[in-house]
Amino acid sequence: MLLTADIGNTSITLGLFDENALIEEFRLASDKDLSLEEYEVLLKSLFKTYTIEGCIISSVVEELNNKFQTAVKNVFNIRPIFLSAKINTGVKITMPNINEIGADRIANAAGAYILYKHPVIVIDFGTATSFDIVNSNGEFIGGVIAPGINLQLKTLNKFTSKLPRIEVAKSPSAIGTNTVDAILSGVIRGCACMIDGLVAQCEKELGEKAVIVATGGYAHYIAEYMKHPFDFINPTLTLEGLRHLYYINQLARV
Repeated sequence: MLLTADIGNTSITLGLFDENALIEEFRLASDKDLSLEEYEVLLKSLFKTYTIEGCIISSVVEELNNKFQTAVKNVFNIRPIFLSAKINTGVKITMPNINEIGADRIANAAGAYILYKHPVIVIDFGTATSFDIVNSNGEFIGGVIAPGINLQLKTLNKFTSKLPRIEVAKSPSAIGTNTVDAILSGVIRGCACMIDGLVAQCEKELGEKAVIVATGGYAHYIAEYMKHPFDFINPTLTLEGLRHLYYINQLARV
């Protein structure tokens, strides 16, 4: 079986594939303070009933790279593939500074390239809200990065004296009659308006309509407030992109 690991700033998402089927998904906190031994214990506990034969890791947290990679090697006795622009990325990256592109964005672009028609715009709702854009020629040409929903809520609380720390929730109305509802309107509905506007601008630069795919944990919160709905909501797109990238790189090893 194949283990896919997406290490983000907030959480580590683990997916277990039996050929093309995702059979298990786990989410851990991206805890830089956990030791190598503690990550080994977590992996042993989660996958004790499975035989892991391969692994691919994407990470945007440098401090966890060696620790998690070593834990995988020690627990499963395999050499994982570490996703970067230096391996076969499955798509042609046309941006000039390819080494600055987050591994999760490469996985999203690869997943979109395989699963959807082109052009496609992937909107990933994570710690940041990012757009990854593949044009009609199947080229990963760039995207957009904005503060994520939870990050906005935390920032409003941290940098003001009176605004409370609230959790992500539906926005009951555009006009908030209390502080909590006003914040939810600004963040949730504001994000929906941002996406509508940026999608229109990106499609204008592409010169054609794109397939709009949402992924990440907050996609469902945003969808109902958008003027133009997502064509697809695929919460496992990053993991599916990693699965595809593992196999095309594994073939190259043979």
